Amino acid sequence: MARIHGRDTKPEMVVRRLLHGMGYRYRLHRGDLPGKPDIVFGKRKKAIFIHGCFWHRHDDPACTLARLPKSRLDFWGPKLSANAKRDALKQDALKRLGWNVLVVWECELRQGEQLENKLRQFVGE
Repeated sequence: MARIHGRDTKPEMVVRRLLHGMGYRYRLHRGDLPGKPDIVFGKRKKAIFIHGCFWHRHDDPACTLARLPKSRLDFWGPKLSANAKRDALKQDALKRLGWNVLVVWECELRQGEQLENKLRQFVGE
C-alpha cells in the first residue's frame, strides 16, 4: 500500500483537466481545510473530493469497482470502513465551516458528459 498515492492520481488528473478545459481555476490539496480536499474553489467556498470506489467504499450497487476482496476480509473490512467513516467526518467538518462539498467517484469518470454537467452545476452555483 506504500505505492498508493494520495495526490495526482489518474482520476484526479481527469477531473482537473476537465475543469481546466471548462475555464475554471482552482487550488489543490489545501492543508488548512479538513480532509485536504483534492480541488478547492476558495472564493466560492466549494471543495471537491475525488474518491477511488474501492478505497473509499462507494456504496452504489451499480459500481463494480467497489467490490471487497474475497481474501483477508478481517483486514479489508475494518480498514475500508474506517476510510469511509473518516471521509464522512471530514466532509461534515467542511460543511460546518460553510463549504459546499462534492464527491466525484472513480466510476463516474466513465460518464464524461454527465460528469461535466455535474461539475459545471456544482462550481457554477
